[in-house]
Amino acid sequence: MVPESHIDPKLIEEMLKFGRNVVDAPKIASTPDEIVLNVTKHDVVKEMDKTRLLRYQPMTEKQHRTPLLIAYAVINRFHILDIHPEKSWVKNLLMQGFDVYMLDWGTPTSMDKYLDFDDYVNGYLDSYVEHIMNESSVEKISLQGYCTGGTITTTYAALHPEKVRNHIATAPVIDGWKDTTVISNLAKHMDVDKMVETIGNMPPEFMYYCFSVLKPFEQGAEKYVNFFKNINNKKFVDNFLRVEKWLGDTPPIPGELFRQWIKDIYHDNLLIQNKMYVGGSHVDLKRITMPMLVQIAIGDHLVSPECSMPLHYAIGSEDKMMRMYPTGHVGMIASSLSQKRVLPELGRWLAERS
Repeated sequence: MVPESHIDPKLIEEMLKFGRNVVDAPKIASTPDEIVLNVTKHDVVKEMDKTRLLRYQPMTEKQHRTPLLIAYAVINRFHILDIHPEKSWVKNLLMQGFDVYMLDWGTPTSMDKYLDFDDYVNGYLDSYVEHIMNESSVEKISLQGYCTGGTITTTYAALHPEKVRNHIATAPVIDGWKDTTVISNLAKHMDVDKMVETIGNMPPEFMYYCFSVLKPFEQGAEKYVNFFKNINNKKFVDNFLRVEKWLGDTPPIPGELFRQWIKDIYHDNLLIQNKMYVGGSHVDLKRITMPMLVQIAIGDHLVSPECSMPLHYAIGSEDKMMRMYPTGHVGMIASSLSQKRVLPELGRWLAERS
């Protein structure tokens, strides 16, 4: 038994304070479901099946001539790019005078299990690009893809370079064999044919499992300990609950798209080797000759930097840039660093080419 005189009074006080915070939490904090995200004002300008094209309302008198379409990942929701007014990727770009569109992939159902890469790239994405070109009276648009959305936009830029003026790939999944993340290791040993034949679409529960094993302590006990420690910090609690709401809103992934993704990107690594085919068309990264910006998060635990970097060297563009930032996957797009460094640099690069 430890003598009472040897117990640190500060430790006792911290433990008592933590206990009080746990008791007071239900009175102070809402649940994630009760949080209203207050996303930036937008209009739904086109819909196809479960997908939607959003156009954000301008925040400046003048806008750059070339509109920007952002394609978010097929995992989770696009809200992370507009998670909080002070950390909104979308709002920042609007304030810089860009005409911003967003592709919302929606929520696939069991009837969508046969949707594949061709449907997403040459179907939905191409139709929305055409709509923006017609609506804005331009011959080309700027295109940004984030995470797996970056894989889709990269594929699109290789197949339809004549429609893309500028391409931004933010933490894209490109070289599956060089991806050192837990998710990559799971994918490389996955019997994806059996999974899809048995389950159909990949359910949200499977994605929750993948996220939980990335950083089990940080994603489990530690984050809730930090939450209770900061329960009286309104800003911390608000940010925490907004991200929790986003994490808990994960849509299914169409079975066939998932099958092709695992096989072509992780098992066979076809994209970076210029051996991938989508809708019968050869995806040659050398056909990406438009100005290209690759954004990489050094501390990314979802898409390792080694997975994204090869894109910079594989494309045919002469006007290309790769920027690396000391942050993580979400920090790249929804943090103070994002607002102070990532977005201003992106805005300057894009404005010169728009």
